[in-house]
Amino acid sequence: MDFKNLLAIIKVESDRLIKYFPCDGMDKETYARSVKLVEEVGELFSEILKHSSLQRKEKIVKGADDLSEEFADVIITTLLLAERMNINIGKALEKKIKKIQKRKY
Repeated sequence: MDFKNLLAIIKVESDRLIKYFPCDGMDKETYARSVKLVEEVGELFSEILKHSSLQRKEKIVKGADDLSEEFADVIITTLLLAERMNINIGKALEKKIKKIQKRKY
């Protein structure tokens, strides 16, 4: 999948979320998506603990692909939040990558 297709899917999903989970304005929607992002990051951390054998045994019940899926959830949720806040994520990434590439370690 290329980035342009991913962003098209994000736009469709964003519109679908607005339709099925209406809020009283953009502020509440932004807040809801921000909370969802925190939830997804928490799930990613849980999978990282499991992957590193640092999770409690009773929490280790998922399959092998869960770590990659949790990374995907965080990326998708971040893109949904950016979409709702009218951020041109392509331009933002280009700008940030240029800054990173100029770093002297």
